[in-house]
Amino acid sequence: MELNLKNPLVFFDLETTGINIVTDRIVEISYLKVYPDGHEESHTYRVNPGMPIPKEASDVHHITDEDVKDCPTFREIGKVIANDIKGCDLAGFNSNRFDIPLLAEEFLRNDIDIDLSTRKMIDVQVIFHRMEQRTLTAAYKFYCNKDLVGAHGAEADTKATYEVLKAQLDRYPNDLENDIAKLSEFSHQTRNVDFAGKIVYNANGVEVFNFGKYKDMPVEEVLKKDTGYYGWMMNGDFPLNTKKVLTNIRLRQQQTLF
Repeated sequence: MELNLKNPLVFFDLETTGINIVTDRIVEISYLKVYPDGHEESHTYRVNPGMPIPKEASDVHHITDEDVKDCPTFREIGKVIANDIKGCDLAGFNSNRFDIPLLAEEFLRNDIDIDLSTRKMIDVQVIFHRMEQRTLTAAYKFYCNKDLVGAHGAEADTKATYEVLKAQLDRYPNDLENDIAKLSEFSHQTRNVDFAGKIVYNANGVEVFNFGKYKDMPVEEVLKKDTGYYGWMMNGDFPLNTKKVLTNIRLRQQQTLF
């Protein structure tokens, strides 16, 4: 089934130095931009992360320090990427939990002005896990009846994710609506306020912490009760996007006092 699009939809995948959103960096990004008329454009960039690539990461994606030593940094290509995905919705495999938060960190870290929070985001892995609970390679075999050649390469994974989503729409016509907003809602496990899910909306639409000793407590209430908690988080090992969201809530809270 072809996708019913109102805006361009960008499927993307990252290969990185590791899985820590705060400290790890992108070494490869591939994205496939699908337009409402069905036209497609794809781009793949190798990226010099500015840090050694651990062997454990290279063993997965087969990208080494030597492969990226002459490649541009994210600061050098980030504006091109931001411009390419401007006004687009986003899709990926495990993207809501990893790829989107890490990409947002790279944009913030390099002072590239782009607001991803307004985009609709589809996580094909969430749809797959709710229906079948497998990996991307298994999903590709299950839905598309093809073996995934080049798994853990950003370009191969990106194209496979696009094909899997279309096949999911064909397989679950009664459960999945060919509508980006509905697919985005279906593929969210939590209603995140920040990309990392440290702050989420509760059932009443109130921003609450999703971790630690104040889990499930309203953020504004915690900031009033424990005045040092904001400083602890701002100085802690939290994503830049999480700190930005927390600061916006604090500023909004302060404005209501005057």
